[in-house]
This record gives sequence, C-alpha cells and structure tokens, in this order.
Amino acid sequence: MPKLPPISGAECVKALKRLGFAVTRQRGSHLVMRRGESGCTVPMHKEIKVGTLAG
Repeated sequence: MPKLPPISGAECVKALKRLGFAVTRQRGSHLVMRRGESGCTVPMHKEIKVGTLAG
C-alpha cells in the first residue's frame, strides 16, 4: 500500500464532500461529517497525521 500524503483538514473535507459526505456539526476544531449511516470526524488542523488519516 502506498504511503498517504500529509494533507490539511480543509483538503480532507473537500475530498469527503466529493465522495458524498455532508458536514453535520462542528465543535471546536473538529468537524463531524456523515453519509447515510457512516460518519467520520475530521480535525481541522494544518496537517492531519498519517495514522489519523488512515483511520
């Protein structure tokens, strides 16, 4: 599996929106996005760590 590139929280949100996710709510620096039954939390930081991004 290739290494994941370091991306920002805003870039991650943009990619998830293209996949059909919508922003449900935000608390502090974390966004919660949902698509149907599945959801994810995105930290709005300058750079998301690779382990967080892989999860």
